[in-house]
Amino acid sequence: MPLLWATVEFVHHHCHQGDHEMSSPEHDTASPSCQFLSHFLKYLLPPVSLWTDLEEIQSDSTMHFSSVPIAITCFTRGLDIRKEKADVLCPGGCSLEDFSVFGNIVYASVSSICGAAVHRGVIDPSGGPVRVYSLPGRENYSSIDANGIQSQTLSRWPASFAVTSSHHVERKIHNALMAEKEEENNKLLLSTEGKSSAQEATGRAVSTAHPPAGKRLKKTPEKKTGNKDCKADIAFLIDGSFNIGQRRFNLQKNFVGKVALMLGIGTEGPHVGLVQASEHPKIEFYLKNFTSAKDVLFAIKEVGFRGGNSNTGKALKHTAQKFFTADTGVRKGIPKVVVVFIDGWPSDDIEEAGIVAREFGVNVFIVSVAKPIPEELGMVQDVAFVDKAVCRNNGFFSYHMPNWFGTTKYVKPLVQKLCTHEQMMCSKTCYNSVNIAFLIDGSSSVGDSNFRLMLEFVSNIAKTFEISDIGAKIAAVQFTYDQRTEFSFTDYNTKENVLAVLGNIRYMSGGTATGDAISFTVRNVFGPIRDSPNKNFLVIVTDGQSYDDVRGPAAAAHDAGITIFSVGVAWAPLDDLKDMASKPKESHAFFTREFTGLEPIVSDIIRGICRDFLESQQ
Repeated sequence: MPLLWATVEFVHHHCHQGDHEMSSPEHDTASPSCQFLSHFLKYLLPPVSLWTDLEEIQSDSTMHFSSVPIAITCFTRGLDIRKEKADVLCPGGCSLEDFSVFGNIVYASVSSICGAAVHRGVIDPSGGPVRVYSLPGRENYSSIDANGIQSQTLSRWPASFAVTSSHHVERKIHNALMAEKEEENNKLLLSTEGKSSAQEATGRAVSTAHPPAGKRLKKTPEKKTGNKDCKADIAFLIDGSFNIGQRRFNLQKNFVGKVALMLGIGTEGPHVGLVQASEHPKIEFYLKNFTSAKDVLFAIKEVGFRGGNSNTGKALKHTAQKFFTADTGVRKGIPKVVVVFIDGWPSDDIEEAGIVAREFGVNVFIVSVAKPIPEELGMVQDVAFVDKAVCRNNGFFSYHMPNWFGTTKYVKPLVQKLCTHEQMMCSKTCYNSVNIAFLIDGSSSVGDSNFRLMLEFVSNIAKTFEISDIGAKIAAVQFTYDQRTEFSFTDYNTKENVLAVLGNIRYMSGGTATGDAISFTVRNVFGPIRDSPNKNFLVIVTDGQSYDDVRGPAAAAHDAGITIFSVGVAWAPLDDLKDMASKPKESHAFFTREFTGLEPIVSDIIRGICRDFLESQQ
């Protein structure tokens, strides 16, 4: 069996020595004779035998590993380890769903090492030491679900690897850490005044060794907090398509790294994540994963080229919908930004993705490189793709570089844009920047059961919005001949509280004076927040004719900047509904004969609020 493995190693070294540089399964530079040998050995050494011989070569007497394990990231692949055999250390906290793993027992070198180790059961998601063996490529890699990871099939890949555990690795880590700690303590103690010999320094207890109160203590907080004047949650959406290619992809990563470094990443400064656009988008790391520039730079370096079509629109839509969530590290009240890098032009429609991003309150910047020349314009789906995707077509959100060479001079101007928060006009959305008051008819003709349907209608509208102390605000007034403020805009700052109070409003019963109720609401509910930056809306729900004039009070509300939606049920006159509603009347006045017909109107009101909000921002 050793002779067979010697043959494998010979073929692997001489026929596949360039495999680690490959990034596409289609590349194969092996000669015909090498291909013949590889196919011949495949039949001599099927997967089961391969693993059996792998166990044989794990003898400590024949292995020569590096003295200190290599610390890797969740995204480090087999092809990134340029050694035949190596000890590595996987971090904890990797998300299982982000692992790309191809194969079982023997894995394609494009697979994540840590993902393969978890899949194989060598480590659990908390991380740990792993021993990696480089192996020749194979024709087929099987798929299996193991330890929470579903590996994928791959028909062909030029290089492989296998993973095992090693009881030696933990000892190497421990020894390395202890040696590093001892060296650090020696340096610190030797720098202390009055210590002239190494024997004196090492003879003292470790607990008495303190860092000198100089630069080091001052710099540490700065590294942690970051640039407080540039608070933003930023996703870099990089181009990983065949348009850009491997070489320019690496230059792109270098540029993104320089931008990330200049931003001043930290706990109280900018947070960044990275998404790769190709045939299918992939979130490489989230906002919460790294809060130091050093870690971000290392993570960017580890990102591998994916290839495929440049489906930038698909990736931008995915980023807007999936990247910016509380679970992934987005912070309340901080601008959300996507910096989209496009080399050439996108393969798909990017306009719709831009609309989705704006609806989610994401500020889209486009950094275009190597714009299409006149001869190429016929291949571009939409030549105005930049203008249609950015947050605003005002020049601020678009940025162009002629190529990926000599890009350092473009770093600072881009960072200045990303840190100019007053220009982030898309941070405000219809979901987080509105004040909505509900004016609810509590007259005798409604009845208690129908009043409950009214409250359900109001609650279904309210729960759509991002209610918070810095977001959307909700208020409610019930009216008959009299008016009662159920709660004002400043009473409740959470969605849970607002919905709970709405559900517990007591039915008043009485006459119908809608005009007086509008005036009361404008004066007592909207009056105290007249300086609010949010756009004001009033939704009136009534089932009958008002005993007083509604036209004058409604006109006064319109003049005060309040947009009115009127919703009538049963005996509510259409003329009154139109007199109260804002223009255009047909999109702000609604009617249903039954209280059960209120539910379909919910989506109409929400869409109308968002439409009016977006128009007010133009």
